[in-house]
Amino acid sequence: MTTKKFLLQEKDIPTAWYNIVADMKNKPMPILNPKTKQPMKEEDLYPLFSKAVSHQEMNTTDAWIEIPEEVRELYKVWRPTPLVRAAGLEKALDTPAHIYFKNESVSPIGSHKLNSALAQAYYCKQEGVTNITTETGAGQWGAALSYAAKAFGLELAVYMVKVSYHQKPYRRSIMQTFGSQVIASPSMSTKAGRKILTDHPNYQGSLGTAISEAVELAMSTPNCKYTLGSVLNHVMLHQTVIGLEAEKQMEMAGEYPDVVIACFGGGSNFSGIAFPFMRHKLLEGKNLRIVAAEPASCPKLTRGQFQYDFGDEAGYTPLIPMFTLGHNFAPANIHAGGLRYHGAGSIVSQLMKDGMMEAVDVQQLETFEAATLFAQCEGIIPAPESAHAIATAIREAKQAKLEGKPKTILFNLSGHGLIDMAAYDLYLAGDLRNYEVTDEEVKHNLSELEQII
Repeated sequence: MTTKKFLLQEKDIPTAWYNIVADMKNKPMPILNPKTKQPMKEEDLYPLFSKAVSHQEMNTTDAWIEIPEEVRELYKVWRPTPLVRAAGLEKALDTPAHIYFKNESVSPIGSHKLNSALAQAYYCKQEGVTNITTETGAGQWGAALSYAAKAFGLELAVYMVKVSYHQKPYRRSIMQTFGSQVIASPSMSTKAGRKILTDHPNYQGSLGTAISEAVELAMSTPNCKYTLGSVLNHVMLHQTVIGLEAEKQMEMAGEYPDVVIACFGGGSNFSGIAFPFMRHKLLEGKNLRIVAAEPASCPKLTRGQFQYDFGDEAGYTPLIPMFTLGHNFAPANIHAGGLRYHGAGSIVSQLMKDGMMEAVDVQQLETFEAATLFAQCEGIIPAPESAHAIATAIREAKQAKLEGKPKTILFNLSGHGLIDMAAYDLYLAGDLRNYEVTDEEVKHNLSELEQII
């Protein structure tokens, strides 16, 4: 059995993004002003975001939103990305399942994040913005936005979660190579950072903290906007190029997935692969399972609570209806830094609430075991984040073998792990361990949240 690739042409790059909200029977609840607790309007977002993405964020009626030609031209640098039949992995697992993966690791910075980074940088440039800020966990989003900022002549400041800043120095170097300023978060450069460090001097950071710092800098800097790598609706929208291409490629393969899988932090790569397939479930009642794979150490979909919460730690962002562990939740220092986020975006949370998708949690050691097997079978070393999807796909393939039934599995390989080798070193040396949140910790954290909101 030989590995098969299914390749599209430049002309097959989507000309429009898919806005799933337009097709949802139950729309996500509105985001709220954190002070008044009233639903926010599009113009309320203008001080923080570009007007174009503010409009996309609030758009609940247009299923298709045109991709600007300048963005589509830059997509051509690496898109369309390959769809690959993981024949080597199938053989190693001795499974009747057919396993496919969409390979987003071929982008210039090694992950799917560039799909939204280019769009957001383009819209800021069109509006005359000169400076942008953002946060990054493992550094994939920061690297992508650094590339995009340079492409459109913007200055960028990135708040990188402190534990990843030290764990992944080469991703920090990538951002700096593209000309971005990178600050370990929490830092002393913002009010939010100083407060957190005063209260917890040794705190190693979280995406929630880094978001607070980036938002604060954007709001206090002239001609500056904030850009976000996940969670919000417009980011999910931009990532749907992944699934729209995958639909055509699965057609080329002569199959349709029984299950679609992606790792889950805030929801960007998950939404990208899942939403285009989800529309067939919403509109046609297609029998299809869609699975989000999250770390056992940060299990917001599997063990969190659905309610309004802040998207950041300091409480600067709008209140978002989400599955959450509480915005003050401090996740363990796992090596999948991009998944260390307390909540899920409002679209995914609503779909989860409505039973349109499911979620599983995966322990750190299982993810690295799966990643190592995948690398040996398919020749690609995956990012620790993506390894959660691989581990879940392996579970599904093993289940197919137990049942003796064929199954078609599609997962998103959201990025490569070539700059995560320090984590692989620790795994190979036997120095990594599992982290799991206790029920008591979840309950305590959520009880504190109820007092805040």
